[in-house]
Amino acid sequence: MTQTITRNQVIEKIGNTPLIELSSFSTDSIKLFAKLEWHNPFGSVKDRAAFWMIKDAESKGRITKDKSIIIEPTSGNTGIALTGISSSLGYKVEIVIPEKVSAETKSILKKLGAIIHETSDDLCPRVGSGTDQSIALAKAISTPRPDIYYMPNQYENDANYMAHYDTTGPELWYQTNGKITHFLTGCGTGGTITGTGVYLKEKNPSIKVVAIQAQRNHLLQGLRNFEESSMPDLFKRRESVVDEWFTATNKDSFTMVKELANKENILVGPSSGSVMSAMLDTRNKIKKGIIVGIFADDGRKFKSLYKEQNVFTAEEYDKALHNAKYLSELLY
Repeated sequence: MTQTITRNQVIEKIGNTPLIELSSFSTDSIKLFAKLEWHNPFGSVKDRAAFWMIKDAESKGRITKDKSIIIEPTSGNTGIALTGISSSLGYKVEIVIPEKVSAETKSILKKLGAIIHETSDDLCPRVGSGTDQSIALAKAISTPRPDIYYMPNQYENDANYMAHYDTTGPELWYQTNGKITHFLTGCGTGGTITGTGVYLKEKNPSIKVVAIQAQRNHLLQGLRNFEESSMPDLFKRRESVVDEWFTATNKDSFTMVKELANKENILVGPSSGSVMSAMLDTRNKIKKGIIVGIFADDGRKFKSLYKEQNVFTAEEYDKALHNAKYLSELLY
């Protein structure tokens, strides 16, 4: 790591992320807002779950500083969050990731001090017999040495859910003055949508919760398609909170990434393009409301992906980055 990151730096920066109106897409009667989760210290919504899972493990005596190794299968952001937060708290980290993860993500993980194990798995490790290469490898490494290794397992760990029930939900309720009518987020583990959705529906049962999955064989880092990959147990326990499903395509998601850069001067990650696509779909179905979407991370980790997929030319990307508003200072 290139800098010493203290526990207080991490704790103080987690949560309380900005909520901004997407004025170019709002109408007089329907307002669209984005929750900018890249303002968390390590750049994504996953900082919340990572910290809650580590706190939970500490409180239960499952990990010991300067001895325990935290290992986790991930498609990127959870790995970055766990590595950055764990390292600042005195733990070593090993991350199991699919080889399709962006080169920038791998570079950040290495910079933060993670040991990386790559698999040929899909972008988000699958959950289900015979398909969960990343999860299986993490378990194969950790199971024989429970005295050293600890796998938080974001796919089953209720601390993932509680992170959003305790923070994301209350923040959105406060930031919209209780006027939110529709909540949308992309889905991988299900922690964000269930934790936030359950909290919001306890405040107002009429709030609609829209879950966004990716198309089959997708390029949308952080999302999952629940036809080719089983739903994680964490999600299954509270799936009933979801009112509507939306399937995001690679094409529409990347189109919205470019539109957000051009119309709002916001440089977002692919999953945020997916959320934006779903928000517009929701806007077109209602007459009035306050629509809020989770923008999980920004586009700084995806220059190579955007070039490969012809989302931006090198010049266009550099211009979008130069003009980008709301970029945060990250702890890496």
